[in-house]
Amino acid sequence: MTTQDIFQTLKDTLVEQFELDPAAITPDARLNEDLDLDSIDAVDMIIKLQELTGCKVSPEDFKKVRTVGDVERVIRDLISNKPAPTP
Repeated sequence: MTTQDIFQTLKDTLVEQFELDPAAITPDARLNEDLDLDSIDAVDMIIKLQELTGCKVSPEDFKKVRTVGDVERVIRDLISNKPAPTP
């Protein structure tokens, strides 16, 4: 999955889950200040990320998340560190 694929999936998810304006979702958009997402929304986002990646997202992964780009980085890290399935 490319960085562009991750961003597009994240953008689609934010629009669908939180009814956000797609034009407002940029890598630099701040989750709280620009997109008006609160801590409850963050929990919902973590659950959705777990579904999308198939990986457990720890609260530690999200402590430094402030922007859409930060969320994209967390997803990329989760996907790249995911162990390969065993046959």
